[in-house]
Amino acid sequence: MRIKAIGMLIALAVLVSCDEGPTGPTTEDFSKEREALVARQKVKRRAPASAAPAAAKVGPMTPEFAATAGGFTYESSGVRDPFRSFEWEEKGRKAILGNDRGPLEQYDIGQMSLLAVVWNTGVARALVRDPAGKSYIVGTGTRMGKNEGRVTNINDNLVVVKETYVDFLGQETTKDIEMRIRRSEGG
Repeated sequence: MRIKAIGMLIALAVLVSCDEGPTGPTTEDFSKEREALVARQKVKRRAPASAAPAAAKVGPMTPEFAATAGGFTYESSGVRDPFRSFEWEEKGRKAILGNDRGPLEQYDIGQMSLLAVVWNTGVARALVRDPAGKSYIVGTGTRMGKNEGRVTNINDNLVVVKETYVDFLGQETTKDIEMRIRRSEGG
């Protein structure tokens, strides 16, 4: 009997707490606020241009913070894009100027070794290994070496790379460097 009385009291408490009504704003309150906001927006749009600037009246959290005076235009010519990374601009400039260095241009020609040549075809190719152990296929015109070298000729066991050196006086000299396949001793 006592358990029934406790159960009835709990049920009565739940029913009484449900009759209090909504605790937050209702849809009617939301509709009234929205209508008031629309009315304020219409009044601001009708305001004369001689009124104080919008930036002086607008706080940082109001919806009008992006409002601008009439007649403003943005000229993007000659100005850096604020949404573009500095790294992408640097990479783009290097690609345009041709200063983008490939993996074979990180080492001197003497540090690389020639492994194989395919030369009796329409387009001669050679297999070159860098000091890190990575192998690359090169053809005529491929850039190699730290001194702006280019592959000029590929023969049966030889690759010729033309490098340009600049001395301390600023004079440029070119040098042909031959890379040969190293044959093992004794056989």
